[in-house]
Amino acid sequence: MIRAEKVLSADDWSHRASDRVVLDFDHRHRRRLAMTAEEGVEFLLDLAEATALKDGDGIVLEDGRIVEVRAADEALAEITASDSTHLLRLAWHLGNRHLPAALGGDRLLIGRDRVIEHMLTKLGASIRHVEAPFDPEGGAYGHDGNHHNHG
Repeated sequence: MIRAEKVLSADDWSHRASDRVVLDFDHRHRRRLAMTAEEGVEFLLDLAEATALKDGDGIVLEDGRIVEVRAADEALAEITASDSTHLLRLAWHLGNRHLPAALGGDRLLIGRDRVIEHMLTKLGASIRHVEAPFDPEGGAYGHDGNHHNHG
């Protein structure tokens, strides 16, 4: 099976992919995994360390072909607030529970969780269920989504 030992940042390649894989958030944090891309390319992702693959990244196969990573739509809760201070307060509560969250201007996105959604509603948040790619912020201790330094 052909191997892939390198990932290019979405900003570091021209997007001329030979194939693509569509992965949800949990499946985009990998070190070693056998994969089959949409057009049938089978390969072994074999990275030196676990890497958070981002939407648009390119997985470089040992023969030089590139397989593009696409973030799959997921069942998410979109959280909005009455103002920016309220949104910050809601974000603090999510962070205090170590939940992955995508931060975007006037909203937060989290995986659907009825207990957390109930807590946020009690804190005055508005919740709307959406289907969208999930690309949460990275962690402060090296578990981040900003992995774009693969050498």
